[in-house]
Amino acid sequence: MEILVELWQFLVVILLLILAFFTGSIAERRHYKSIRRREDALGDMVVIVAKTLPPMSPAPATTLVRGSVVISVDYFKRFLARLRMMFGGRIHTYESLLDRARREAILRMQEQARELGASMIFNMRFETSSISKGRKNAVGTVEVLAYGTAVIPQG
Repeated sequence: MEILVELWQFLVVILLLILAFFTGSIAERRHYKSIRRREDALGDMVVIVAKTLPPMSPAPATTLVRGSVVISVDYFKRFLARLRMMFGGRIHTYESLLDRARREAILRMQEQARELGASMIFNMRFETSSISKGRKNAVGTVEVLAYGTAVIPQG
């Protein structure tokens, strides 16, 4: 009887991992599809990291714009990351998490700038932080903030 309970518990864990894999993969693919579509739509808005803007006439208006996103890694990817941490090497699941978060934050910043009538963003910067830690201080949720100075043409 005890063996059946342990086998049942093992099967439940395996089923949850499989479910997490498929739902997480579907959610990530949908998010990347949305990111690519929005990047194409905002492709004409230049985002640069230069600290100063070249002289323009007439002088444009400028304002701070920002985009923030909080993204969590799914259970299956967290499980794979823990395995990778035991053996060392690149943790692709977290790389994907940060890539999606950075791109989403930039898009949100660009969308805010577009609403203000901006033609470009300069002095773009990132801030990244882990706002939720799982067991043993494993990354659970990250926040990425992208901010910069929107250039709003005059006239």
